[in-house]
Amino acid sequence: MAIAKAERLMNLALCLLGTRRPLSKRELRDSIEAYVEAFGPGNGATGSDDSFNRMFERDKDDLRELGLVIETVESLDGEIGYLARRDSNRLPPITLDAEEAAALGLAAKVWQQARLAGAASGALQKLRAAGLPEDVDPYGAHGALEPRIPVHEAAFEPLMLACRDRRPVAFDYRKATAAHPEQRHVEPWALECWRGHWYLAGWDRDRGAERVFRLSRITGKVRSRGGRYTAPVPDVVTVRETVAGWAGEIADRSARIRLRAGAGYPLRAKATSVRELGEGWDELEIPYGHGLDAWLVEFGPDVVVLEPAELRADVVDRLRAVAKG
Repeated sequence: MAIAKAERLMNLALCLLGTRRPLSKRELRDSIEAYVEAFGPGNGATGSDDSFNRMFERDKDDLRELGLVIETVESLDGEIGYLARRDSNRLPPITLDAEEAAALGLAAKVWQQARLAGAASGALQKLRAAGLPEDVDPYGAHGALEPRIPVHEAAFEPLMLACRDRRPVAFDYRKATAAHPEQRHVEPWALECWRGHWYLAGWDRDRGAERVFRLSRITGKVRSRGGRYTAPVPDVVTVRETVAGWAGEIADRSARIRLRAGAGYPLRAKATSVRELGEGWDELEIPYGHGLDAWLVEFGPDVVVLEPAELRADVVDRLRAVAKG
């Protein structure tokens, strides 16, 4: 339904922009296939005329809300016509200074290794055609650095579109502590990249709460689901904070662990203090935030949680779940 309406609005806009004289409702009705299929030709029954008039008025209002300037012209015989003059709907010339051009060029370069490479290149070409300076170096004095956003997960593109269109989805998801995936029904909010991994933040309908999913743990295809969102979508800042928290980036406490010597270098990099215990073990104090238990489980027998007690219990529960399969 959304695609059909978008196509109808596009055809109406093209008719109004392409005409050199005002077109009446009857002429527009006979020129646009969607109107003909829905209501028949312009000399149809009164009921179809009323329905067409209501749809046409809604479509015209929608185009005006999108920024199209539609003029209403009355002819000498009193007939009302419509047109959208090109000079009234032409965007002003794009002017970019060197810093703005460099920022756009850098943004396009970032996506060259990702699934948005085609769209980024196309956008950059259009900007250059509109006046983006060709000689602007997006890297400036840092030409040796080449920023990239890797996107290898097949779920990225359908989830990106679902976030944009506010469309619920379903997918099979395997948790770090589970041997088999389970189906999740999610209202997607936003995608965020943390530590080289992509995460989806959204509302989990099955659990009635917000959740964050790591894309690399999504198995199979992402499937669209009908219906509207049932939970309010937070603003961008809140979503990013949620992703950061679930990815273990926000820590408000400290934890004390034992770590086998020569192991767990990512944990050592985050440690605020390290003390040798002897017999092949070290004691570390590390920041403790949401998601730390799942991270510690990945190091298996090389890590023993000393405190706090709730973190130790969470890690033990996850290890038992893994052992049960």
